[in-house]
Amino acid sequence: MKIGTIDFGERPLFLAPMEDVTDIGFRMLCKRYGAAMVYTEFVSAEAVIRSIKSTLDKMVINDEERPVGIQIYGRDVESMVEAAKVVEQAHPDVIDINFGCPVKKVAGKGAGAGMLRNIPLLLDITREVVKAVHVPVTVKTRLGWDCNNLVITTLAEQLQDCGIAALTIHGRTRSQMYTGQADWTLIGEVKRNPRIHIPIIGNGDITTPEAAHEAFERYGVDAVMVGRATFGRPWVFKEMREGVDSLTIDDKIDILEEQLRINVARIDEYRGILHTRRHLAASPIFKGIPDFRQTRIAMLRAETVDELTGILESCRQRLRTTS
Repeated sequence: MKIGTIDFGERPLFLAPMEDVTDIGFRMLCKRYGAAMVYTEFVSAEAVIRSIKSTLDKMVINDEERPVGIQIYGRDVESMVEAAKVVEQAHPDVIDINFGCPVKKVAGKGAGAGMLRNIPLLLDITREVVKAVHVPVTVKTRLGWDCNNLVITTLAEQLQDCGIAALTIHGRTRSQMYTGQADWTLIGEVKRNPRIHIPIIGNGDITTPEAAHEAFERYGVDAVMVGRATFGRPWVFKEMREGVDSLTIDDKIDILEEQLRINVARIDEYRGILHTRRHLAASPIFKGIPDFRQTRIAMLRAETVDELTGILESCRQRLRTTS
């Protein structure tokens, strides 16, 4: 499977771009454990143009994580084109356009999945961004705005005609947000369309090796994108590729502690902890700890590396006694 000249091999697994989740430390670990492609947190076109430091910081790329994509969102042609040109200077391997974010602060203002209510503008933005940059441009979107407007089968052809190099489809509508079950049938229909020749990447509810296997076998997608299942679990790509969980609890806690060290070294202690502790609190490996709620609260309140590492080591000991 290829995007532009990038060859990802057979059945690649991609890390989904997620705000406040896919920072550089997390991306590097996901890459190490089998993610074929990672994405930065998405960035606002307006913030890119205005050179907002916190936004520009999200676009910093480490060569160890390549290939990597930067995802942008916005609601008009001019700002999206200008932002894409700025983003290109950060040297991503791919620029991805977000037409899928369902949250109110994005979709409610006409960007992200909000573009699904204005298909002509969506296509204009895509066409002009493709023309404005030299790196491959891809798109991530949803099935449609709601169940009465499932536009993806037609939209996929239109986006391909705009010149995109690949299309990621999340198997929900905007109205569903992240509720209910992702519907992969329309993703499969797009992939089976003989007029579609670009790679189709499926996304939604891929949480286990079995789900990833079914996505490839049943729906024929070229790649699978994994999102929320990665929280506190960067090794999930290894599990999905191998079909088995081969890491011990000690291995996994070591990985989480390394994520903490990477983020602290990259930024500073305070912000590095902020970037990491939400992953730790969400990690499924701690579910075996009795009355974990209080420990989770302590993780989310920890303000020093020593404090957070101490909590993790305590968890390690408790998990050893319960296993």
